[in-house]
Amino acid sequence: MDRFWERKTLGELSRDEWEALCDGCAKCCVHKFEVEETGEVLYTCVACRLLDTATCRCTAYGQRHELVPDCAVLSAERPEYLAWMPESCAYRRLHEGKPLPEWHPLLTGDPGSVHAHGASARKRLIPEFLADEARLEKYIVYDS
Repeated sequence: MDRFWERKTLGELSRDEWEALCDGCAKCCVHKFEVEETGEVLYTCVACRLLDTATCRCTAYGQRHELVPDCAVLSAERPEYLAWMPESCAYRRLHEGKPLPEWHPLLTGDPGSVHAHGASARKRLIPEFLADEARLEKYIVYDS
């Protein structure tokens, strides 16, 4: 197995390597709030309208930034967005000098390992259209 993430920085990754780092947890696709005083990021159980909550995959991945203008663009050039990702996120972990979690699909060879480990948002989200968007704070959960 080519453990490219151990010998390259995020900025050195090819597009395919970058995409392979995503574990498919879908936590990046939930509405979040930042507590201004502390910088703490609070997650809701409300999924972006493009997220298929059963598969934890974006239904319009290639067009997501056009369809959802506030969709965070994760990149090595914009590390500030990584703070909004969960602590288990491969991009965030590598940026912070930490290893991939033991259940990561690149280590297990199984794309379902993120779900089997309970590290994904699968079965914990409601679609955006079912939420009261004017009162998203009532959907805050603290499990990032």
